[in-house]
Amino acid sequence: STPIPFQSIPVYPYPSQSIPIPSLSIPVHSNPIPVPPHPFPVPPIGSHCSAGGGFQPRGGARGGGAGPRGRGRGGARGGARGGRGGASRGGFRGGKKVTVEPHRHPGVFICRGREDALVTRNLVPGESVYGEKRISVEDGDSKVEYRAWNPFRSKLAAAILGGIDQIHIQPGAKVLYLGAASGTTVSHVSDIVGPEGLVYAVEFSHRSGRDLINVAKKRTNVIPVIEDARHPHKYRMLIGMVDVIFADVAQPDQTRIVALNAQHFLRRGGALHHLH
Repeated sequence: STPIPFQSIPVYPYPSQSIPIPSLSIPVHSNPIPVPPHPFPVPPIGSHCSAGGGFQPRGGARGGGAGPRGRGRGGARGGARGGRGGASRGGFRGGKKVTVEPHRHPGVFICRGREDALVTRNLVPGESVYGEKRISVEDGDSKVEYRAWNPFRSKLAAAILGGIDQIHIQPGAKVLYLGAASGTTVSHVSDIVGPEGLVYAVEFSHRSGRDLINVAKKRTNVIPVIEDARHPHKYRMLIGMVDVIFADVAQPDQTRIVALNAQHFLRRGGALHHLH
């Protein structure tokens, strides 16, 4: 190897003086070091990693077509898993047995597995709202499907994980949700109140309102109201008295908005949650 000399660098503000820098020897190899082969097989183009491990081609092989591939990774182990919403989905990988136990807030559950998660019982089994993970748990002779509740996309879920004392949203309750947006949190509130409850979802943006209406098409306990929450008199004929008002409106006059809606729709003894 041949050392590569460095030139002396002048030091400001004395250009006449310089500090010599020692030379650094960098070895140069004539023969490159051989790279060992990768210990794991590289998946083919167009494949994906399955929940049970290994890689499978996209398409029909997900529901059991991978069985003939043998005992290798992605073979018989992943083939019998089924499609979306099975017990192997929902963040609990590797075939781990999961259990669901009730949270201290009625209608909310905790799914115990490889990773614990906050979940709600899916009012519309087989359907996702915002791409959330689902998991099916056997309950006697039937299966019950739960939806993972992402606290990074829902302030209410974050409040529950943060230890909020009371959310007042429970099965059978009537809820007025101000600032419903695309219906992410509304869908979980819909799960909590169940078929006996109601969720009045108010959203001013027509773009988000289209997504909200699509959510309400499959959830019969969600009533979308595409209107400005500043003017509750415009939709007073659509909404009855409610048990809970949940407000998630990022407006300078949000306190006034909540007060006006509470004056119109909140029953005596009802609860109010104002997020900001």
